[in-house]
Amino acid sequence: MTNKATDVKIVIAIVGMPGAGKSLSCEYFANTNIPVLRFGDQTDIGLKELNLPLTEVNERQYRENLRKELGMAAYAIKIEPRIKKTFEISSTVILDGLYSWEEYTYLKEKFPNLFLLCIYARPQIRYQRLSTRKIRPLIAKQARSRDIAEIENLNKGGPIAIADFLIKNNKDTDKLNKKLADTLKLITRLSREK
Repeated sequence: MTNKATDVKIVIAIVGMPGAGKSLSCEYFANTNIPVLRFGDQTDIGLKELNLPLTEVNERQYRENLRKELGMAAYAIKIEPRIKKTFEISSTVILDGLYSWEEYTYLKEKFPNLFLLCIYARPQIRYQRLSTRKIRPLIAKQARSRDIAEIENLNKGGPIAIADFLIKNNKDTDKLNKKLADTLKLITRLSREK
């Protein structure tokens, strides 16, 4: 999407629980030439700046230290300049990885046209997906434990609970893509009517 002076700037943050299809949704948007910014990239950027290798231990330590320094909105604070830079080339930006309520409230203040798009799948479907993924597969018990940890420790429930839009992603990728396209059209229309 090319940016024009008259274009409304739109930020769409994809939220949902592990295995719901957030990455698949971001992949769809990326394939339609809408820039996707990953919150997790900040960990890679930060470790590179510190000249540390990308390991699970270093990544966890970096995340914890960043949140101790900047609070639960840390990743939103870090991604804000990247969003502004992306608006130079596109009027719409997709965010992958917004977790906490604090991240949402920080970015909503900076970008009034921030919309939360929740991708939902039933736990049994999500756990099945997580058990068969290639990188760090989880058994159902581990997946359930991760769900609880993300809700309790990362304040993840708030953005999901107040999402502006909800898309069910129980099985069919073609149906998911159609719903994503329709939702994008609706968000664009609603933004221009504001």
